[in-house]
Amino acid sequence: MMKNGPLNSEIAKVLADLGHTDTVVIADCGLPIPPGVRKIDLAVTIGKPEFLEILELLETHMEIERVTVATEMETANGALLERIRQTHSSITTVSHEEFKAQTQSAKVIIRTGEATPYANIILHAGVIF
Repeated sequence: MMKNGPLNSEIAKVLADLGHTDTVVIADCGLPIPPGVRKIDLAVTIGKPEFLEILELLETHMEIERVTVATEMETANGALLERIRQTHSSITTVSHEEFKAQTQSAKVIIRTGEATPYANIILHAGVIF
């Protein structure tokens, strides 16, 4: 049994297998999952688990080079964007339509129970050396 880190075996495996520039998406409960992209569905009920719970877990255990969010987050979920800005200096913004297109190449989409607008992020893996 692991002593720390994500106890979810699927998340632990994804993190262990990531290479530089691979992407992981953390999604609210409404983001469409493209066919063929692996989904880890953590959603239990509306709001649980929260987007930030999963983001903070991955921030602790993943080397993140940059992040991508939808431009619409600025006006529809500014508080969440501000939190993201507190921990990430390299943020790319794209339209929500472009965001959804970029999820097609993700290694995995982790679906949360989050139910606030545009609570989605693409984490781009960095390197630890």
